[in-house]
Amino acid sequence: MTTTLKNTDWLVLERLEDLLEERKNHSAETSYVARLYEQGPRKIAQKVGEEAVEAAIAATAGDTKELVGEAADLLFHLMILLQSQGLSLTDVKAELARREGMSGLIEKASRTED
Repeated sequence: MTTTLKNTDWLVLERLEDLLEERKNHSAETSYVARLYEQGPRKIAQKVGEEAVEAAIAATAGDTKELVGEAADLLFHLMILLQSQGLSLTDVKAELARREGMSGLIEKASRTED
C-alpha cells in the first residue's frame, strides 16, 4: 500500500520542528529535547544511529507496527540533529526535489568524494 504525502501532511512535521526549537530553551532537567541539545551533536547523532538500527531490526523481523514506531523515533531524532546543525526539513525536501527524477545510481556517482 502506497500513500502520498500532501502538503498538509507535512504540517505535523513543521509543528514538531517548531516544538523542538522551543524545547531547546527549556531546562534539561524537565525536557528530553533540551537534554539532547545540551549533550551536543555527538549524542544526538548516536540517538539517530540507535533509532535507525532499531527500525532496521523491526523491518527485518517483519514487525510493521514496531517499524512505524521506530521510524517515528528516527524522524524525531533526525529532526533534532538537523536543527542542531542549523538545518531543517525544508533543506532535506529541497535536496529530495533536486534529486527527483534522477537515477539513484547516477545521483550517487555525481557526488564528490571528500
